[in-house]
Amino acid sequence: MFSYSNWSVLTASFVVVTYLALSGVTLCSVLYLVGAKWRFQVRHLAVSLYALFPLAFVLLLILLAGSQHTFPWIGHVSHGEDVHMPGWYTLPLLAAREVLGMLTIIFVWRMFIKRQEVSERSEQDRAKFHHVACWIPFFTVLYCTMVAWDFEMTLKPSWHSAIYGMYNLVSNFGMFLAFMVIWIYALNNGNKLVKRVEEFVYNYLAQMMLAFTLLWMYTFFAQYLTMWYGNIGEERDRIDGMQDGDYGVLWWSMVAMKFVIPFVTLCFPITRHNPQATLAVAACIITGTLFERYVWVAGINGTGSMPVLAFIVVAAVVGVIGFMLVRGALRRNQLIKV
Repeated sequence: MFSYSNWSVLTASFVVVTYLALSGVTLCSVLYLVGAKWRFQVRHLAVSLYALFPLAFVLLLILLAGSQHTFPWIGHVSHGEDVHMPGWYTLPLLAAREVLGMLTIIFVWRMFIKRQEVSERSEQDRAKFHHVACWIPFFTVLYCTMVAWDFEMTLKPSWHSAIYGMYNLVSNFGMFLAFMVIWIYALNNGNKLVKRVEEFVYNYLAQMMLAFTLLWMYTFFAQYLTMWYGNIGEERDRIDGMQDGDYGVLWWSMVAMKFVIPFVTLCFPITRHNPQATLAVAACIITGTLFERYVWVAGINGTGSMPVLAFIVVAAVVGVIGFMLVRGALRRNQLIKV
């Protein structure tokens, strides 16, 4: 129950839930800043994922309480190997910055949602909304980089990557776009929405998924090539362990589901204009991202068992709680039929 592999499932779940809660507001901010008119189709749905923040905060507290089960470097030891850690990298400081960081994001994101609700009321309200919207991308990059470093990159203290924060953000935002496709499709087909989302939105989301698929592969390969070409053992060991070790199947499945299948499918317009085909690609991206998150957390040394029971139990519990929170938000905002 307390094995590192089992706790890794919880860590991966926390990262996924946090990015879903973050990305709804981030998408609305970006669409507004670039003047995308189709934001009016999805903006209320997207910001409803803000309701996941309480769940993300509880998961954060559990992980911080897990201490060495979550962070194997605690005590300057990583899986039995003595490793020197910087003085600022201690559990109290990590907990402080993570808790304060999430509370700050919750406050700013809530301000954005309130400003968006009244943004068309007057020119003054629009200006206030624009001011908040401009800050959202900056807060997203800074906070997501901190989460990526604390919960994934530095789990093995001897390993680092200058591009990892951006790589992690691109990967998880691509997962969010895929989630939006499936979510909108389910609500539309179930006739749950008070105002149906138009089908042309699937094409726009598919185009964004293709763009983030290419950007993910760019950041993935830029990181991989640098380490392979430098051939520094302490950098290569982690990558080699993940792709050739006990999690090799998940690693190569991740590459296929996050790049090969989405690229060869979404590069054709006929697929992007077909909601069912886009839905299938979205399912691949989400599955590949779940594999990716777990491999980066559990496979720090390339060894470990795959806790199927933990996957099922944690996914069921987190999924049900998240579903209830978001459904409650949709009902409060009168977006779905009661």
